[in-house]
Order: sequence, then structure tokens, then C-alpha cells
Amino acid sequence: QVRLAESGGGSVQTGGSLRLSCVTSGNTYCMAWFRQAPGRERERVGYITRDGITDYANSVRGRFTISRDDAENTLSLQMNSLKPEDTAMYSCAADSWKTTCSYGPFAFWGQGTQVTVSS
Repeated sequence: QVRLAESGGGSVQTGGSLRLSCVTSGNTYCMAWFRQAPGRERERVGYITRDGITDYANSVRGRFTISRDDAENTLSLQMNSLKPEDTAMYSCAADSWKTTCSYGPFAFWGQGTQVTVSS
């Protein structure tokens, strides 16, 4: 069982930046960020493997950066040039299997942290 806890959410104006963090109780191969806005399906923002391979949703590519510090068991999401459509509950997820990165489902989830971007 891997426990995850997010922090860093908040409110920001359009064009601003936020950095989310996710502290985990263990080191897993694949770690990812997801988001879900009210009335919309959950979207995978991006993932990072233990080898440092990353992938991002088209909606955030070039604006968001995922990183991990395995020594500190921390996953981060740097969000720049934020837009109102980035408003959502952001959750981190982790899994031990390589194929989960691309295909899911992730076994372990955090509770989420709210990000609100105002225009």
C-alpha cells in the first residue's frame, strides 16, 4: 500500500503559476497527475517514470512540467501560464507497473488539491 498526499493548490489569476507537490510513502515506477473539473471526466495531466520518461496531455504540454525526487519520495507539478480551463481538482497517482503509465489503471491515489484559475 502506497499513501499519497498532495499540497500546493490554491487560487491564481490567468497567466499565473502554481506548483503542486505529492509526498508518497513509497517509490513506484510510474507516477502521474490527474485532474477533474465539475461535470467533466477525469483527465490524465501527465506521468513520469522512474527512468525520467514523461508524457503530457496536449492541453498542458509546454505549460506544465512533472518531476520527481525519489530520494525524497516527492512528485511535483509545475504549472505555468495557467488558464481558467485548468481549474480542477488535481490528484496524484502511483503504480508499480510500467504499462500503467500509458494504459492505467493506477492503484494508488491521493485525496486531491483544488486549483482555481480566475480570469
